[in-house]
Amino acid sequence: MAPMVDNVVVSNMELERLLSMKGGKGEASYANNSQAQAIHAKSMLHLLKETLDGIQLHTKDIAFVVVDLGCSCGSNTVNVVDVIIKHIIKRYEALGLDPPEFSAFFSDLPSNDFNTLFQLLPPVANYGVSMEECLAANNHRSYFAAGVPGSFYRRLFPENSINIFHSAFSLHWLSQVPEIVLDKTTSAYNKGRVFIHGASEITANAYKKQFQTDLAGFLSARSVEMKTGGSMFLVCLGRTSMDPTDQGGAGLLFGTHFQDAWDDLVQEGLISSEKRDNFNIPVYAPSLQDFKEVVESDGSFAINKLEVFKGGSPLVVNQPGDASEVGRALANSCRSVSGVLVDAHIGDKLSEELFLRVARRATGHGKELLEQLQFFHIIASLTFAE
Repeated sequence: MAPMVDNVVVSNMELERLLSMKGGKGEASYANNSQAQAIHAKSMLHLLKETLDGIQLHTKDIAFVVVDLGCSCGSNTVNVVDVIIKHIIKRYEALGLDPPEFSAFFSDLPSNDFNTLFQLLPPVANYGVSMEECLAANNHRSYFAAGVPGSFYRRLFPENSINIFHSAFSLHWLSQVPEIVLDKTTSAYNKGRVFIHGASEITANAYKKQFQTDLAGFLSARSVEMKTGGSMFLVCLGRTSMDPTDQGGAGLLFGTHFQDAWDDLVQEGLISSEKRDNFNIPVYAPSLQDFKEVVESDGSFAINKLEVFKGGSPLVVNQPGDASEVGRALANSCRSVSGVLVDAHIGDKLSEELFLRVARRATGHGKELLEQLQFFHIIASLTFAE
């Protein structure tokens, strides 16, 4: 039996410094495991464009500013910024106006792999070529780009400076695991679990409270940074059940084979049960009501659209009948979004063991996973109601 490993627990103070999707371009990287997000985002483009149509265009603006919050490091963020800018250009042209220059800010936590992201950006035209000429050039971007590291639960930009905020598949990530969930002395202690799917109601409600506190901070910061007449298009994992212990697709991703793999490590003596219990995925899939309560309480934004949208499966496989491919897809999907935290908590070697077990367990349920693992998203189109 291998010696039991008991690394330092990742504290909530360290979470902001560590949390990121898995960088690079390897098999389990986010860049290579975000095809499902791309498919889901494409199916929502008509809703994004409806939001863009409602943005007030300021004819005297020298620049139109786009922000993608929680950009991560794949091509999805580049693609959506391209869609936004091209649509806004068409709106200016339809009004008989010359488009202004465009700036795009890609923002995520400091640990995000910005290097991989920047390598995906199309080049700007050669020195001396105007942005107008760049607009017409194939394979060149028509905007100035910059990365902005920091938590979107706080201020990130100057006052009254942003036209459109976009954020997809990010707001379900909490700023921290609720402290009482990790406190043995409280009834909310999530003993035996690494996620809240199927946990006690008091534990799930602690997560709900953290989500709503975080969302309130997010809206407060954006209300200062947004220009009058600006809009936001937000997408996060959601659920259709009113029961917060039923986390839907997120629950199947983190509360079944992933949970079982942690239990395997405990039973094999590779980690202690306490080590497992000190790890919780800081994710909460809200209900529509959870989200609406915060927006209405904040009062800074008018709701244009707030709905639950069926995104589909997070697993993209070439051969659906190959159970082993489905198992690997689930393990890679899970690892691409949680692997950095797992590595920090139990070390790279045991993390590798954990995800091998996730793949092995999921392989035995390949057909079932493809049928049952469906993601629902909360879509919010909001206009700054100054």
